[in-house]
Amino acid sequence: MKAKTIFLTLVAVTLLSLPLLAQDPLGSELVVADFNSGDKPNNIGGDFGSWDKDPNDETQFSQMSFEADDATGDAAGYSIRLDYDVDSPNPAYNGFWMKLNGEDGTPYNAVSFYVKGDTTKGFTKRIKIELKDMSNQPSPYIVTGITDQWQKVTIPFEKFRKVKDWSALNEFVVVFDDINSNPKSGTVYIDQVALANA
Repeated sequence: MKAKTIFLTLVAVTLLSLPLLAQDPLGSELVVADFNSGDKPNNIGGDFGSWDKDPNDETQFSQMSFEADDATGDAAGYSIRLDYDVDSPNPAYNGFWMKLNGEDGTPYNAVSFYVKGDTTKGFTKRIKIELKDMSNQPSPYIVTGITDQWQKVTIPFEKFRKVKDWSALNEFVVVFDDINSNPKSGTVYIDQVALANA
C-alpha cells in the first residue's frame, strides 16, 4: 500500500511539474533569423543584406558578413557582422535589411534580437531599428546601451507607431547614421531576430 501511495505521489508531482517545464509555450516566439546556416535565406525564406544610401560615395558604406560567434552559445552557429562607416562629408546612412515576407505579426507583441559591439573595431552604442508593413513606410525606434557583450533587446510593437498593418510585415532594418552613430565607423553583431511575446 505504501509503495502505491509513493507511486501516485510521484505521478502527481510529475504532472504538476509539467507546466513549469513549458515556460515558453508553443507560438510565443517566431525566430525569423538565427543565421546558423551561414547562408541566405532567413528562417522564413526572406532575403537579407547590407545597404548604402549612396553606393557611389566611397566615404560611407555598410558591409555584411557571417561571423562564427553565436549569441546563444551554439558552437556551430553564426551571427551577422555589420561593418559600417558613416564618417562622410556628405549626409550618411546605411545598414542591414531583412525581408519578413508578409509574416503575420498579430500573434506577437514585440520584436527581439541580440546585439553586441566589437571592441577591436569600435562600435556605436546607438542604432536605429525600423519595421515596415507592406506599405513600406519606415517606423523607427532608437536602441541604446549597446556593449561588447551579447544582450537581448526586446522592443514592444507599440513603439513602431507608423506600422498600420501587423498582419503583413515586410521588412526589419538596422540603420547606422551620422547623427546616432558614435563612433562613426565600427562593427556591430546581430543575431536571433524574432517576433515575440514580451
